[in-house]
Amino acid sequence: MIPKLELFLNSKPLYYKHIDYNRIKVAFDIVEKNLKLPKIIHIVGTNGKGSTGRMVAHLLLKSGFNTAHYTSPHILKFNERFWLNGDECSDDILETAHKGLYEILDDESRNKLSYFEYTTLLALFAFEECEYLVLEAGLGGEHDATNVAPKTLSIITPIDFDHQAFLGERIEDIATTKINSIDKIAVVSVQPHLEVIDIAKKIAKEKNTKLIFVTPDYQKEKITQIAKQNSWGDFLCDNAKSACLALDILGIKYDINSLNSWQMMGRYFAYSSNIRLDVGHNTLAANALVKIIEDDIILIYNTYEDKPYREILRLLKPKIKKLLIIPIDSPRAVSLEKLETILKELEIDYNFFDNKIDNDKKYLVFGSFSVVEAFLKEMSSK
Repeated sequence: MIPKLELFLNSKPLYYKHIDYNRIKVAFDIVEKNLKLPKIIHIVGTNGKGSTGRMVAHLLLKSGFNTAHYTSPHILKFNERFWLNGDECSDDILETAHKGLYEILDDESRNKLSYFEYTTLLALFAFEECEYLVLEAGLGGEHDATNVAPKTLSIITPIDFDHQAFLGERIEDIATTKINSIDKIAVVSVQPHLEVIDIAKKIAKEKNTKLIFVTPDYQKEKITQIAKQNSWGDFLCDNAKSACLALDILGIKYDINSLNSWQMMGRYFAYSSNIRLDVGHNTLAANALVKIIEDDIILIYNTYEDKPYREILRLLKPKIKKLLIIPIDSPRAVSLEKLETILKELEIDYNFFDNKIDNDKKYLVFGSFSVVEAFLKEMSSK
């Protein structure tokens, strides 16, 4: 008997001490014969993967293509990972895909695949009738589960320090493992580290990959106009440039003004007129946000133990009027004692979020997916 998808996934650990990079390849070889794969646009990087991927998917949809976007992690509901033609996939679609995938895999593969590996294959089953699938990598690149499927084009979003325990301590190591996922054609977004450009060129030469770099002036006038209308920061402008360039390379006609209707939960998302939600959690995200948030912002915040929260808070401090700590349900959460110690050292005025919002003040909810999740749950319980 085939277990329900939720029950089956809950039986799998989210984290592994040792990762077997071969098991996803073995499983994909089993299922590939039973799949009709769409054209895949692979999104790899550190920051901006979700927003860039959704912009690509949004433009493709508005241009008349049957389009899907696989993203991770989700904020409130698992179905958020599976976007199909403008909406989250229904439970029925995912259960049907799960049934098909479960039946094809052998017992060993079913049991060995991680949560993320299984859901990646699930996306391939759920979206096999699509014309385009935007497939967003997790934290890796060459060894990421999303890298098993053949791709039409890759987009390398900004690469910075994050997940060093898995990817390495040097930017060269992080960039190499991510960019090693490229194949025939790759778009490289504006990068914060010049080393990334050099590594991209080296790997592209080895793989005979056509490499196209996003320039700061690309579609600048039109995207700046859209940004002003929607209160975007420079980072969303750069992501839009990458998305548009990808479609231009593929020869797809699109209306750039369609980006006026783009939005994605947690990506500097306007929850209300005075509240923005952002799932960013590293220094690159903090540097981007400090350029666009207003002075005297109320920061609703928490973070994970392995994040550079001292440096993040130091960067944001000039804009913070007060910080409100919101509890998050995660074993990775930094201890309250450590967070309070840093806040006192940085002389940041703080208190605890009490579920009250003052309409006359501006708020930024920031620090991780878990922070945005906790905030949304708090607000829905009012």
